[in-house]
Amino acid sequence: MNLHQRRYFTNKVVLALSLAAMAFGVFWLAWILWTTISLGVSGLSLTLFTEMTPPPGSAGGLANAIVGSLIMVGLATLIGTPIGILAGVYLAEYGMNDWLGNATRFINDILLSAPSIVIGLFVYAFFVAQVGKFSGLAGVIALALIVIPVVVRTTENMLLLVPNSLREAVYALGAHKWQVIMKVTIRASQAGIVTGILLAVARIAGETAPLLFTSLSNQFWSVDLTEPMANLPVTIFKFAMSPFTDWQQLAWAGVFLITLGVLGINILARALFRNKL
Repeated sequence: MNLHQRRYFTNKVVLALSLAAMAFGVFWLAWILWTTISLGVSGLSLTLFTEMTPPPGSAGGLANAIVGSLIMVGLATLIGTPIGILAGVYLAEYGMNDWLGNATRFINDILLSAPSIVIGLFVYAFFVAQVGKFSGLAGVIALALIVIPVVVRTTENMLLLVPNSLREAVYALGAHKWQVIMKVTIRASQAGIVTGILLAVARIAGETAPLLFTSLSNQFWSVDLTEPMANLPVTIFKFAMSPFTDWQQLAWAGVFLITLGVLGINILARALFRNKL
């Protein structure tokens, strides 16, 4: 074969391999989604949102677990997001070459790649063991530690994508650095920053390991952050591993709710920022 034929053949082979890899991934994703939807929808009912987690063989729902997850995920996001954004702004705008910025970036990379169970054990050792009991507050701390590195990395990357010429044009108008950051760079990259926050929410929404060592669970209604608090991931883990059919059905309903919630948040963000993404 001549050069043109070899290139044509190579292009076709690589394209076929790429399409096969894509089809392989989409197949398993579609299978997971179909299983989640088919088994999860059958467990949906009014009692799912109004009754507490039941003992085996009794009717019940996931009201306490749903509310507990909303409280912990919401508080963890409120705590971790400002810290992550401020750290990301520092790394992108101030700490590009100094030792503190490099050290912060290195530590953040470690936290970003650390297994969530390690973070759960860390909070257990330094908070739960010292207090002497599991609590919703410990779960919030563990989830916030997962949110922070995701938001830091996304914020830094989005701010670095803003052209320096844009910053220089604002400086030429006599603006201070904080004004450039607040009114130009953050506004220019707000869609990417919001996407990073949503990625963090999506990650902690289904985290089970950190909550097993921190908030544990609670079969009854409780919104007291100083006491063990029910949550969907641990409840799903406990119910899915049980031999009881009614518990397994509730577990699939919980999986469907988490999937639907994360999907809804992403669709909402895309709709709000469709002209800026």
